[in-house]
Amino acid sequence: MKRKASAPPKAYQQFKKEFPAVVEAYERLGEACHWHGPLDPKTRELIKIGIALGAGLESATRSHVRRALDAGATPEEIRHAALLATTTIGFPSMMRAMTWVNDVLEK
Repeated sequence: MKRKASAPPKAYQQFKKEFPAVVEAYERLGEACHWHGPLDPKTRELIKIGIALGAGLESATRSHVRRALDAGATPEEIRHAALLATTTIGFPSMMRAMTWVNDVLEK
């Protein structure tokens, strides 16, 4: 089942209005990075979850959980990706991030 895409955060939408050329370049870079290489969409999104968790980025974590679901990842795979962060970012940080993951998965 394909999920309805959520709107970007209001701050991003405002930034895009004020600096459209910057956002266009940023989005092109993201697309180039996304499609360059052999990883499938689900694997890419699980990796992006790990990166977002490691950086402590709540909005990015939530966004990539939604994208991972859209790419076919199961809730168990997504939770496993978050769990793998434990020994790198620490138990308390992983637990905080897991709440972000579960908030999305339980909607």
